[in-house]
Amino acid sequence: MWKEIVAIDGPYNFDRALDRLSKDPLNSLNKEEKFVKIPLIINEHPYVITVKAIGTTAEPRFEITGSEDGIKEQALMNVQRIFQLDFSLHNVDAHFQTTNIADIFRQHVGTPLVLEFDLYRCLMKCFIHQQLNVTFAHTLTERFVKKFGYQVEDVWFYPKPETVAKLDYDDLKALQFSGRKAEYVIDTSRLISEGKLKLAELDMLSDDEMMKKLTKVRGIGPWTVQSLLLSGLGRPNLFPKADIGIQKALQKHFKLEQKPTSEEMDRYSVQWEPYLSYATLYLWRSIE
Repeated sequence: MWKEIVAIDGPYNFDRALDRLSKDPLNSLNKEEKFVKIPLIINEHPYVITVKAIGTTAEPRFEITGSEDGIKEQALMNVQRIFQLDFSLHNVDAHFQTTNIADIFRQHVGTPLVLEFDLYRCLMKCFIHQQLNVTFAHTLTERFVKKFGYQVEDVWFYPKPETVAKLDYDDLKALQFSGRKAEYVIDTSRLISEGKLKLAELDMLSDDEMMKKLTKVRGIGPWTVQSLLLSGLGRPNLFPKADIGIQKALQKHFKLEQKPTSEEMDRYSVQWEPYLSYATLYLWRSIE
């Protein structure tokens, strides 16, 4: 058993991070006690790492614990990546104080961008959530994970790509997947398990390179790539204009009679670079 105390510069509101994580029923956390258990795959083995807030928004400190000493360094790197602990929210906050959405940033100060725990999980969630309402998307994801995944220390792990690659489409249709959604999930898992799509190499690509590469895969469109870039890799300057939530947030904030056009969104967002991803996150928060 090991324990590490990590302190970072504020602001960093871990309560808001837990709030967002709690929307996924598969996540194991306790908002009152301010901790979350993270399922990590390290050297092809599953481990559960606990991240607990012991500081404040102004002076953030975290207690990170795990059971295996040999994976401590890699686990800490993963936690830093997932919770973006090395990214200064102070700089982001300062940048937005003079923009047209300054009020939103003041209301949600210190809200971090929290990544999906791994890229395969992120990709599977993208496929499952496509064109579904949030409630049923979570239900379908739960069915998928609890049928084909596994638990360690009562924490759910998504099934491995190799496991999903061996499924038949009917296995997923029995869970109420559409035929096309079942094909996307299984066919892409086959590409990954066969080494034809290497998720570990995606972080070396630019946003444009990743868009060109992944949209060649059946079932992966621009929305999925943007979700991977934002929620999977934490790229800081993404603005998914086609996202309905973003459009609703802008309509509400700027008191528009109807949802903004693409051109209007370009005009509003020009002040937000190079932190478009944080504008996206805070706009989502403003209507949740």
